[in-house]
Amino acid sequence: MNKPALQRYRLLAQMGFFALFTLTPIFDLFRYDLTEGHAYFLTREWHIGIDDMLAGRAGASTTVINILLYLFLPILGAGALLIGVAWKWGRLYCGWLCPHFSVVETINRLMVIATGKHSVWEKKATPPWEPDGTPAPRDKRYWLLVVPAAVAFAFAWAVVGLTYLMPPFQVYHGLFTASLLRGEVIFLSAATTVLTLEFLFARHLFCRYGCAVGIFQSFAWMTNKQAMVVGFERSRLNDCANCLDGHGSACDAVCPMRLKPRNLKRWMFACTQCGQCLSACGTVNRDQPQGALLHWVKNEEARQNEAGFSALSKTDENAGGKI
Repeated sequence: MNKPALQRYRLLAQMGFFALFTLTPIFDLFRYDLTEGHAYFLTREWHIGIDDMLAGRAGASTTVINILLYLFLPILGAGALLIGVAWKWGRLYCGWLCPHFSVVETINRLMVIATGKHSVWEKKATPPWEPDGTPAPRDKRYWLLVVPAAVAFAFAWAVVGLTYLMPPFQVYHGLFTASLLRGEVIFLSAATTVLTLEFLFARHLFCRYGCAVGIFQSFAWMTNKQAMVVGFERSRLNDCANCLDGHGSACDAVCPMRLKPRNLKRWMFACTQCGQCLSACGTVNRDQPQGALLHWVKNEEARQNEAGFSALSKTDENAGGKI
């Protein structure tokens, strides 16, 4: 798969999952209805039996079995699947599906044009060149898009989140007719405010330090020394440094998690396997006979890659420099 195609396929995957995230409660594929006191799964009512026990229609043993079968077992099964994928391939869910991460990347792109940086907290601006050699656009007027985009995404997330808890058609009808319930208005106002602040000031920071789903995936990934990871051709180190005409490295500049891909795995703890560093490296080296220096590696090649990074890191530390 060539690198530009990789990002196109990833974008399609993100868009498809965002649509699924939005439509799931509408079609009762999965949600919990606070007004009815039970969940829906694949359009069917999903009860765990507590109401039957309280009403005297079921015994304690039956209720315990129902809770194990209809609550804990599905949760553990979904968690095991997520962790199993992460153990072998890393945080693929984050980089390829997560609707929050797609918002992070969208606002990042607008922020880079407005400020030259992915985040207001960064001290150093990204290189003024794109990986393909064209000048990177910079226009402070894009702040007029950054803030409205953050508010719009936050409101959309708040509305969708509410439909997972309240009847979706009631929520959307209330929005269009300005007849939302008081509790719904409070929820939407609070959620929109909190998410707007998060999208503006703590996007990738939340992904790195605040998201339990992402952190558990990272822990699983770190325990597997043969898991898929970004590999670096260390023999071509001289071809890599400052590949953007003295303005830094393209792979560092594009990483939405603000990581340095040419590094030890433990310093890539929050890597989402989005592949943007691979795409940037492939674009910069598109005319090189040897091709890109960054590639996904796995199994024994991943173990050797990490060992090589460790050796290079020690050598570089003794020289007083950085990879």
